[in-house]
Amino acid sequence: MSGHSKWATTKHRKAAVDKVRAKVFAKLIRQLEVAAREGGGDVNTNATLRTMFDKARSASVPMDTIERAIKRGSGDLEGVRYEPVVYEGYGAGGVAVIVECLTDNRNRTGAEVRNVFSRSGGSTAEPGAVSWQFARKGQIELPRTLDEDKIMEVAVEAGAEDLADEGERWVLTTAASDLAAVRDALASAGMTPESAELAMIATTTVPVTEEGEAKKVLRLLEALDDLDDVQSVWSNFDIADEILASVD
Repeated sequence: MSGHSKWATTKHRKAAVDKVRAKVFAKLIRQLEVAAREGGGDVNTNATLRTMFDKARSASVPMDTIERAIKRGSGDLEGVRYEPVVYEGYGAGGVAVIVECLTDNRNRTGAEVRNVFSRSGGSTAEPGAVSWQFARKGQIELPRTLDEDKIMEVAVEAGAEDLADEGERWVLTTAASDLAAVRDALASAGMTPESAELAMIATTTVPVTEEGEAKKVLRLLEALDDLDDVQSVWSNFDIADEILASVD
């Protein structure tokens, strides 16, 4: 397996639960604010906000915290104004990395991201240098206990493109514009997704065959994800399971 899916699995296995929860809450709150600012505070008319709302609820973010974040974003409460910024770069072995941030200070965030790349043996790149190797898609995760044929029947009719068996879960891929429709169709059929979000899916992958390089790649991704302003980290690495197991 490769890229973000494997990285997410590795990250969750390594991280302390309390630390992960605190960081997840902070990132989701920031995403809620930005979604509300850009599309309004009504989850029924703002598809992006609805996705962030569902994601926050799935992560057990308290409802009052969610409501305050939406109010800050829509201007009903005062708050910091965040803006999106994306950084691109390379890790060990030439793997491509995309770092999506929400920040109130571009200079600070840029310096922190560049410092992490430098410390981890990577380098930042010009905009567009690596993003052509990825496609923006919707990604929906479902419990492995659900029936494959039933998922396909509902999801394909709603616009899903692909269904993959990731071992512990099913992962559906959709066009970015079809994410909400497929998610809602599944929920209406009694198959509530574990998560539904926009993702940068690698269209080409870079094999990482040496344990030393694999460690550097995973260290880079973990260090980037630890930055407060970073919301998502995507990579196109392909590390064999036996190498990945040896560096855990």
